[in-house]
Amino acid sequence: MSREYDVVIERDAEGYFVASVPALPGCHTQARSLDELSERIKEAIELYLEVIDEAPEPLDFIGIQRVTVAP
Repeated sequence: MSREYDVVIERDAEGYFVASVPALPGCHTQARSLDELSERIKEAIELYLEVIDEAPEPLDFIGIQRVTVAP
């Protein structure tokens, strides 16, 4: 059975792409290229799902919002 997960992709200060899966807490990876990142996040999701007893219900993606707060 295949499932779809939303992946958030950001770039860190050193230029690496960082991917995380909001529906799977702690499921994330990084890579130098988007192609490599895509392969790595698929592998991370597969490994995550192997070690948990039951796959969590997928979240419905609504959007991303940038919020500014004063220090």
